[in-house]
Amino acid sequence: MKAWKPQREIAIIAGTPPGGGLDRSARALARAIETNSLVEVPVKVVNVGGDGGRKAWLHVDRCVGDGHVIGISSPNMAADYLMGVTTTDPARFPALAILYSEYIAFVVRGDCAIRRGADLLGRLAENAGAVKIALSTSLGNSNHVAVAKVVRHAGADTKAPAIRVFDTALDAVADVIAGNADVGAITAASAVPELKAGTLRTIGISSPARLGGPYAAAPTWVEQGVDCLIGSWRGASGPPGLDNAQIAFWQAMLAASTGTAEWKADLERHFWTEMYLDGAQLHGYLARERKDMRTMLGELGLLT
Repeated sequence: MKAWKPQREIAIIAGTPPGGGLDRSARALARAIETNSLVEVPVKVVNVGGDGGRKAWLHVDRCVGDGHVIGISSPNMAADYLMGVTTTDPARFPALAILYSEYIAFVVRGDCAIRRGADLLGRLAENAGAVKIALSTSLGNSNHVAVAKVVRHAGADTKAPAIRVFDTALDAVADVIAGNADVGAITAASAVPELKAGTLRTIGISSPARLGGPYAAAPTWVEQGVDCLIGSWRGASGPPGLDNAQIAFWQAMLAASTGTAEWKADLERHFWTEMYLDGAQLHGYLARERKDMRTMLGELGLLT
């Protein structure tokens, strides 16, 4: 197989606006590549927000066979397909690697009467339909599944709460601060400034152990006796039609990037959990996840 390398600028497509979760992933990857001179061409991040990240994949879909373009992927792609939100199978886009995973933080306003997880469970048990929850970027994603697990633990209908969906976690955070939603279910990195300022407070996290920084005092849902342990991975996929040489280039590039000091610093700064997978391990993981996701979405009442 003849080696391939980029001949012009590389574009990393992020399905959220600047500052959003997928944007953070794209910029961390671009920074690791450029700072360590891993390629001889420029690297840019292209934000294609809207429609729960699906507009970004329409953009990538138009770049058939172009190894100069990759998109930041997540479990949302498979959830959208399984729920019938999109007819495009994510398998159309060659999976290159999973880069890391991050956990879901449940946050409320600093002055909210919901002080801890038990308070939210009580409200859900009493009248789940009166509870408004903000999340991003689409129904059926890891954030929504985490919410559904908490709702189910409270003994309520998983479809009862009013779910307010935004294209970026930053907007979901702003919605909670504005008082339009009672709770936000967002990736942990998305609320750090507000937590440090005291405008938000964390009542539960979907991680197996407590996180650091502003989350150090926040209990996990598992600590609170709730079966809500779920992460949301971020990865990279290419446009349809990539050949083996292009895929091999990107697998080597992504493996090298995630081994850099810059990448490891971003893992710590954003409360990301290392989870690098590629090749056969990656495809096996995605196949199992898709099967498990169909089952979980059905059990939680999230399939139509």
